[in-house]
Amino acid sequence: MDDNGLPRREREKLRQRKEMLAAALELFSEKGYHNVSMHDIAQKAEFAIGTLYKFFRNKEDLYKALVLEQADRFHEALTNAMKEPDDEIEKLRNYVMAKGEIFRANISMIRLYFAETRGASFNVMAGLDPEIRQRYHEFLKSLASVFENGMRRKLFKTISEPYYLAVALEGLTNAFLFLWLEAPERYPYPEDPDAILDILFKGLIAS
Repeated sequence: MDDNGLPRREREKLRQRKEMLAAALELFSEKGYHNVSMHDIAQKAEFAIGTLYKFFRNKEDLYKALVLEQADRFHEALTNAMKEPDDEIEKLRNYVMAKGEIFRANISMIRLYFAETRGASFNVMAGLDPEIRQRYHEFLKSLASVFENGMRRKLFKTISEPYYLAVALEGLTNAFLFLWLEAPERYPYPEDPDAILDILFKGLIAS
């Protein structure tokens, strides 16, 4: 059910929650997790601090909600990108292009996530690991099924474990995105998805 199908009171609660999370994301991105208080978030979102605590037990609870919701959105967008074409090669091209678009459209969240997982808030992220890992594993299985179907249709060589191919492609796209994140002018994310896919499709050893 979309938001419009909910009673007005519930729609209002969802709107407030979204505004709180948006304010938190902006502050966390600017200052870092440890330098932002619940009072800062309430003030930024223009809510009373008591209202904020009605939605989230504490700052860690809010941060986890923010990360999990963003992760769900990212995985849903990538999964949808692979649903449209019938051809498995086009599915993979769509995945590579969609991933770049998602990163560009959500740069604040991406920078925050990687800054915090590498930094002092790793203990906060550790509590998220089981849920994030499960979502990530489910997505990788979806990506692996594209390779598996492509093998069945003789588009790809048969490899014993399609899941490893999914992990490899996910790692390749992440590597290109991290380069772009650190030096966007020097290492732009490729506009042509085959610039990444050909590393898998064509390999390195000359035949």
